[in-house]
Amino acid sequence: MDIKKVGVLGCGLMGSGIAQTAATAGFDVIVREVSDELCERGFGGIDKSLARFAEKGTITAEQQQQIRGRLKGTTKLEDLSDCDIIIEAIIENLDIKRDTYRQLDELCKPETILASNTSSLSITEMMTATSAERQRRFIGMHFFNPVPLMKLVEVVRTILTDEEVYERAVEFGRQLGKVPVRTSDKTGFIVNRLLVPYMLDAVRALEEGVGSIVDIDNAMKLGCGYPMGPFTLGDFVGLDTTYYIAEIMFNEFREKRFAPPPLLKRMVLAGLYGRKSGRGFYDYTKDPKNPTPMNLV
Repeated sequence: MDIKKVGVLGCGLMGSGIAQTAATAGFDVIVREVSDELCERGFGGIDKSLARFAEKGTITAEQQQQIRGRLKGTTKLEDLSDCDIIIEAIIENLDIKRDTYRQLDELCKPETILASNTSSLSITEMMTATSAERQRRFIGMHFFNPVPLMKLVEVVRTILTDEEVYERAVEFGRQLGKVPVRTSDKTGFIVNRLLVPYMLDAVRALEEGVGSIVDIDNAMKLGCGYPMGPFTLGDFVGLDTTYYIAEIMFNEFREKRFAPPPLLKRMVLAGLYGRKSGRGFYDYTKDPKNPTPMNLV
């Protein structure tokens, strides 16, 4: 089955990025949000992103218009009924996701592939909200932020995913200009399975006085060649997001390496989420480009 029309659920940071990427790759895209205001806000972000690419010469002004012309927004779920694949990027709430998939299963044509962009929730749990036949056409496609720039997509299969559907999704990832990696429905998939324990260990090292925020960040950048240290990365991802993912992984595996350290929990309780809140391991309120480390221990 050829994928020609792409549906995206959610026009937030991830949803708008996925939609822009699919339109840039030549697909007709329809994005569904729960309100016109959220839809307009998401499309405003897409317009700014495309304008930056045009200013840098990555795309021409004509291509910018063509990409934008392939994007449409809606607040009606039924407008996605004729899509060949629908990628969900809504709130990380299992009940809301399951209810949405239940509705999509009834609305969409039998050939439609359903995919979730979740980074932590079980694809299988979401899949069971749909019919037995649809469950064979249910996958995960975990993109990374910012989607238009990050080359990776994790393509996740469940124990029921049809082989042909899965390979079609992998090829679709390539068509989007990404490097797809195959993985199974194990909590955290590949990236978070390895990344989250590393970030949590950095917090424990800080708690234990192994090094300062700046020294630990510099050690991993200069010693291991990482583009950014664990604390800078945590602030970029969002410490509330990291904590949330760690909680899910710990509940799944019951291993200490996935358990959120006390310092991380207290930072989240205090509203220190990182860049999006202005303060995390670093304080970005005075000079976002040259943040100062927080006094946390």
